[in-house]
Amino acid sequence: MNLVSSVHQTAQTKPDKVAYRFMEKDTTYAEFDLSVSMFASALKELGVNEGDKVAFLLGNTPHYLISLYATMRLGATAVPINPLYTPDEISFILENSDAKAVIAIDQLLPLVEVASHSFPTIENYIICELSPDTPEKMAGLADSVKTKVHAFMALMKQSQPLSEMVKVDEDESAIILYTSGTTGHPKGAMLTHKNIYSNARDVGNYLDFSEDDRIVATLPLFHVFALTVVANAPLLKGATILLEPRFSPSEIFSLIRKQKATVFAGVPTMYNFLYQYPDGKTEDFETVRLAISGGSSLPVSLLHDFEEKFQVRVSEGYGLSEASPVTCFNPLDRERVPGSIGTTIMNVENKVVNELGEEVADNEVGELIVRGPNVMKGYYKLPEETAAVLRDGWLYTGDLARRDENGYFYIVDRKKDMIIVGGFNVYPREVEEVLFSHRDIIEAAVIGVPDVNFGEEVQAYVVLKEGSKATEQTILDFCAKRLAKYKVPKYIEFLDELPKNTTGKILRRSLKDQVKN
Repeated sequence: MNLVSSVHQTAQTKPDKVAYRFMEKDTTYAEFDLSVSMFASALKELGVNEGDKVAFLLGNTPHYLISLYATMRLGATAVPINPLYTPDEISFILENSDAKAVIAIDQLLPLVEVASHSFPTIENYIICELSPDTPEKMAGLADSVKTKVHAFMALMKQSQPLSEMVKVDEDESAIILYTSGTTGHPKGAMLTHKNIYSNARDVGNYLDFSEDDRIVATLPLFHVFALTVVANAPLLKGATILLEPRFSPSEIFSLIRKQKATVFAGVPTMYNFLYQYPDGKTEDFETVRLAISGGSSLPVSLLHDFEEKFQVRVSEGYGLSEASPVTCFNPLDRERVPGSIGTTIMNVENKVVNELGEEVADNEVGELIVRGPNVMKGYYKLPEETAAVLRDGWLYTGDLARRDENGYFYIVDRKKDMIIVGGFNVYPREVEEVLFSHRDIIEAAVIGVPDVNFGEEVQAYVVLKEGSKATEQTILDFCAKRLAKYKVPKYIEFLDELPKNTTGKILRRSLKDQVKN
């Protein structure tokens, strides 16, 4: 079994079941499967074959789902790219991935002419018609480029459905996901059909997804969290995806109420915005049975505040691109432990080890390592980097963690983000949790900065509530009562907002770059 054949099977047994809703329009599984088949046929006619790489520069629209499943149906490999990346970032991934075709939003048409000369290996650019003037813009391209450019819907409608699916080995790459790249260029994690199918299956089972669920998909689908939790797992279970092109608290509340959504998944920043939204009320989450948080650690104070306001349980989990991504989640049938990432999901193993790779005792901090059918087969064209993180069948995550006596795991911090003050370890998350508990602080981030005497010192960046009279000294005094002296920030800097990536994850590295400059 793979994801494509599972959706095809649902289309046969429950053709009228709604697969997704977008812009007030429902699309059934039968309609989705037909679109996938027709677009796969169109890609094949354009010369896309098994093993070829197809890059996506798409947001949360049906084009993404159709493109993804059509590419996999052909046995080709999907390469999702954040459409908000800079031209240099996009260029690197297109070149590094050996993309043969690109499927893009029409806003990127100005880049097509440049790309057509820079990347001669790319044979086709398929443009999604989202704006009324897109045909005119396409017609305005240079004659030498026009033969490479096609309209998504026109291409699909003129194609006959693909008669059969390409039989692909489960260990072949289905997707290459480029990591955000904390240092240097991003690395392409090769996820096989087995990887993404097994994680979608196990996440769906662990979270008790069913065909009755209606899952809000406002997380960007090109990100691994959304790819599995709000796209592949729901489709595998025959559920309905509520596609939302962008995140807006008012629109999310309206969508949940009108569509009676049962599952919401977001990153901590989204939960913060929803909580802070002045018109938010308990009824807005009345139909939601499960709220999921991932992407980064959810501050415990925010978790409690959100649950109290909206009367819904928030379950935090953990994952990474290299593991398709989920390895842990707070169980639904047992106690939810605030601050933890939960317990190991089925068919996956998690272990905390020391520098020698030996498992440490309960409640001791070490590196989290993972093993299971969800773990990638390696980084694309990077054998040395692959060998560094895949050792003896285990994926070394680079995250510091601990496990308690009940089997619940806790992320302490990223290994590289740990701050060493005079020989003492300071974990940024511990300090951030204290800052978040301050009634006037909306957002907080902590980094280490160079210090002549102690090697490093703690620097905090905070965003205050509007009208707050908190000062640097009052916040430092607040921290001093709750943290050991060496953990108390030496500096507090006030910002209007913290730097974030497109999923809302706070970028500590951007703050570190500001210090360097």
